[in-house]
Amino acid sequence: MTDTSETRSADSAAHETQRSWLHRLMRYLPLIAPVLLWTVPCWLLLQTGQHWPLPVTLTGTALFALGLIGMPLAMMRGHGRRQQDWAAIIGDTLLGTIWVLFTWSVLLGVLLRLALTVTGVGDGQDRARIVTWAVLGAAAVLLTWGYAEARRVPRVRQLDVQLPRLGAGLDGTRVALITDTHYGPLDRARWSARVCETVNTLKADLVCHTGDIADGTAERRRAQAAPLGTVQATRARVYVTGNHEYYSEAQGWVDLMDELGWEPLRNRHLLLERAGDTLVVAGVDDVTAESSGHAGHRANLAGALNGTDPDHPVLLLAHQPKFVDRAAAAGVDLQLSGHTHGGQIWPFHHLVRIDQPALAGLSRHGTRTLLYTSRGTGFWGPPFRVFAPSEITLLILRSPQRRFVGG
Repeated sequence: MTDTSETRSADSAAHETQRSWLHRLMRYLPLIAPVLLWTVPCWLLLQTGQHWPLPVTLTGTALFALGLIGMPLAMMRGHGRRQQDWAAIIGDTLLGTIWVLFTWSVLLGVLLRLALTVTGVGDGQDRARIVTWAVLGAAAVLLTWGYAEARRVPRVRQLDVQLPRLGAGLDGTRVALITDTHYGPLDRARWSARVCETVNTLKADLVCHTGDIADGTAERRRAQAAPLGTVQATRARVYVTGNHEYYSEAQGWVDLMDELGWEPLRNRHLLLERAGDTLVVAGVDDVTAESSGHAGHRANLAGALNGTDPDHPVLLLAHQPKFVDRAAAAGVDLQLSGHTHGGQIWPFHHLVRIDQPALAGLSRHGTRTLLYTSRGTGFWGPPFRVFAPSEITLLILRSPQRRFVGG
């Protein structure tokens, strides 16, 4: 008979070994990735049998070379110490563009060339040129659509979430979730105001922001974040830090959110009470806080739950989904997170899943704990969203006892 505990241990060890190997690989990606991203499409679209006229080949190669040199330089100036917004816009846009071009040069390019060869369409040069134009056309369409998706006000995603321990008095509690707004180099003050207007139409009891408000300090992005002060909730507006706050003077963001009327749940909780029933709403700093060098910032779930009744259900705000292991161990009923952006630009979600246990939506962890992972309200870096739409989320909490309300 197989010892299932030993089997699980072996599987866990193998999984951890794989994760360790992937994490080591990720360390070298910043050096390897730009070269691959720019040279692979250059070779596939210009050098694999197209026989373009020499001026076309030289011009195309020069553009790819400029991208290879210019993108890292622009990103360093935009996201490094200087933080020049114009450079960040250029670098981020080039990154998103070449990621899409790289992906579809490989996927569409290889498959289409194979299909044309099998069906006998044209000669070698004709097939190569058809592939090039098809890849460029597909990339242009996806980038145009992806830009529109990134810049629009997110659609509202609504779902009921049943919490077995939720009392009947709290059945129907409306929880609105926004996250990863990432106010940044592109001025999105008007977009921010429209997002807040949409949130206000939801008539939420509790509005949550699970971090990554912006890229840049609170002083620098204040105008874009200011509309958050107009958000309405019947009971509370609560906020926790994300990892990007710790790149940009996190305490400044905590202070600004407090100034705007939000309650920063820094390893603490509040109680939501109605009709004799109670829901614990807790929050923790992001898991990167302790290593960030910001004094007094760290994720402390025990501190967040200190003094709570263990029989009361717990709603936890934690920026990263991977915090759910600690949440499940503590018996949390529902964790709300963001961070993943749903991958943002397909197929980047495969890399996200290396680091996170969930990409988007509702998932169960352990016997009690549910995790809802939002795809995010804004975007980070490249102003594109491809097959990973943004969202504003409305969670309606349901009690299994609701059918008995009213006798």
